[in-house]
Amino acid sequence: MNTPTKKSLELLRKEAYTVDIVEHWNAFAHIRQDLFGIIDLVAIRLDEPGVLGIQTTSMTNVSVRLKKASENAALFVWLKAGNRFEVHGWKLAGKKGERKFWQVVRQPLIKKEFLPLWTKTSEA
Repeated sequence: MNTPTKKSLELLRKEAYTVDIVEHWNAFAHIRQDLFGIIDLVAIRLDEPGVLGIQTTSMTNVSVRLKKASENAALFVWLKAGNRFEVHGWKLAGKKGERKFWQVVRQPLIKKEFLPLWTKTSEA
């Protein structure tokens, strides 16, 4: 089965990242749990600073995942510590009647998008 997680693992490995899955199954709660509630994969590469955190999903859920991540206080700390974050949205694409292929949209979230919240947090 080609899950979004497997597709992102394959993509990042082709891009010379060292990547691993950080989400896990919580048998007690019967749910999948992401690192800090938002990260499925972490990836590092020698020529890039910090750690890349990735949330993988279907293309139709990208906006929901972006909203969830942007409301997560741990993401602010993650980014401020010099790390990066992006959401990978996957879909099958191709013309009707022709062979379909997997397509990804990579949507990064960056530090400056959260500056107002950090200011509020530091005042508390």
